[in-house]
Amino acid sequence: MARMIEASCRKCRREGEKLFLKGTRCTSDKCAYAKREYAPGQHGNKRHRKPSDYAIQLREKQKAKRIYGVLEKQFKNYFKKAERAKGATGEVLLQLLERRLDNVVYRACFAPSRSAARQMVGHKFVKVNGRKVNISSYSVVPGEEITIVGKDSQVKDIRENVKILEDRGTPEWIEADSKALAIKVKKMPAKEDIGMAIEENLIIELYSK
Repeated sequence: MARMIEASCRKCRREGEKLFLKGTRCTSDKCAYAKREYAPGQHGNKRHRKPSDYAIQLREKQKAKRIYGVLEKQFKNYFKKAERAKGATGEVLLQLLERRLDNVVYRACFAPSRSAARQMVGHKFVKVNGRKVNISSYSVVPGEEITIVGKDSQVKDIRENVKILEDRGTPEWIEADSKALAIKVKKMPAKEDIGMAIEENLIIELYSK
């Protein structure tokens, strides 16, 4: 299976903003982006000419990909699915990304980062409606209940993460029970629930060329 192996901090520096890819490290003094707020590479700290419209659109698409940890083919498939669905293509695209199972576990504060949540799903720590699901791209729907399972030591580590991350908050479209380590999907996510500034119109313009 293909994986994204580029260093997480380089991704933030490339996009020019914190993407919070390394959990609590991103809010600590160890954050590499906070120390070097310029693009990686030998020319990263030099002034560049004004980017073209295409470059701006490309960067927005790359940012969304990196936030949710999906590859190019996966992202394009999400766009095609959003294009066929009813409603505004951009909003549907963000909904599809936000409804990923690994993202839901992350947004419920049960994992410090989306990559950690993806690992939890892959190791079968997550059940959806009582059934173990190890596919991180599984798309949740309203009414589904998600629970975290595992050995006592594993559950203990997850509970410690919950205590550390409790100030992060959860979006309105899900309800998280930190004691039972359970999540209930209440409704479809809205754009204001995303939590990151993503200009979906730029992505639509890029793929519409």
